[in-house]
Amino acid sequence: MPLGGGLHSIEMATENGAPELGALADPAKFHGAVDVTGEDLQVLVDDLERMRLIRRVEEVIGEGVQRAEIKCPCHLAIGQEACAVGVAAAMRPGDRAFGAHRSHGHYLALGGDVYGLFAEVLGRDTGVSRGMGGSMHLVDRARGLYGTVPIVGATIPIAVGAGLAARMDGGGHIAVSFFGDGATEEGGFHESLNLAMTVESPTLFVCENNLFSSHLHIELRQPAMSTSRFAIAHRMTARLVDGNDLVAVREAARELVDEMRRTNRPAYLELVTYRWRGHVGWRDDDDVGVARKNDLPLWRRRDPVRRLEAGLVAAGALTTRDVVAMQARVEQQVEAAWSRAQQAPFPDPAALLDRVYVQRSSGGAP
Repeated sequence: MPLGGGLHSIEMATENGAPELGALADPAKFHGAVDVTGEDLQVLVDDLERMRLIRRVEEVIGEGVQRAEIKCPCHLAIGQEACAVGVAAAMRPGDRAFGAHRSHGHYLALGGDVYGLFAEVLGRDTGVSRGMGGSMHLVDRARGLYGTVPIVGATIPIAVGAGLAARMDGGGHIAVSFFGDGATEEGGFHESLNLAMTVESPTLFVCENNLFSSHLHIELRQPAMSTSRFAIAHRMTARLVDGNDLVAVREAARELVDEMRRTNRPAYLELVTYRWRGHVGWRDDDDVGVARKNDLPLWRRRDPVRRLEAGLVAAGALTTRDVVAMQARVEQQVEAAWSRAQQAPFPDPAALLDRVYVQRSSGGAP
């Protein structure tokens, strides 16, 4: 079953009519440079810098967790940067995105402020959620991120409602729901697919299938590894691509979103990827107290940052000097934001109640 046209489409393997990940689940494959033929190379150079920024930000957050300077739980998406950046490229002002517990990359891909994120995970008053949300409660509506939450699958039905509202507003906007493969085991996920198709809510369901929910591989949790089968069961247009190929993600997201804007119908994008760190925290050798599988070195070779960089260098869009300069810019930006966030004030203790409970008027009415 073909999954879209273009250079980066992938043939979906099937078994008894059900989609399978096929070679995409093999960590020994897809290590080569990204094919940038026919693409706007300057746009891809900018995307590469955004991906490098996301990675360095998350590395710094991981270091802060390791030093116990960051107290809140942090779920890192190092190794999955192309998913966020590729989907964000298909969005425009007025679209509404929702994330989950592993959404630093989504926030930054949409243009979120690095300082605001650092201040938030440090619990400072100048954070994007005023220091009250931590790593998993990020909001930046000005850039299209309407919220992230730690409850698995919780924002998926909210995104469907936002998509329906977008259709009723008549501006051609869409909603985007980012979630992991573990969320496809929640009842709300299946109800959301059904509702989105029934009421024609233009919602893009983006499953970042990194094959693990906490420390359990998808083979231990589901009868098949591809989550696209759920979309197909609901007669929803679905695409399955290498989530570590930025061009493939951009192409698939753009194709789906363009169709959604025309038809006001939902679509499903499954991105096969892999997180380099454990489920939560900074370690890469341990996943919630369980030793990780020994295939991480192979998955690291499918590095979305290195593969895009290699493709751009091969195409003559970047030189070694350009790459060094790009990394220096990213490092300088991240260091400055981290230093500033460390100096930011904590919220006043009185804000604990002010920002949690609705304040009543003197007359007793809220």
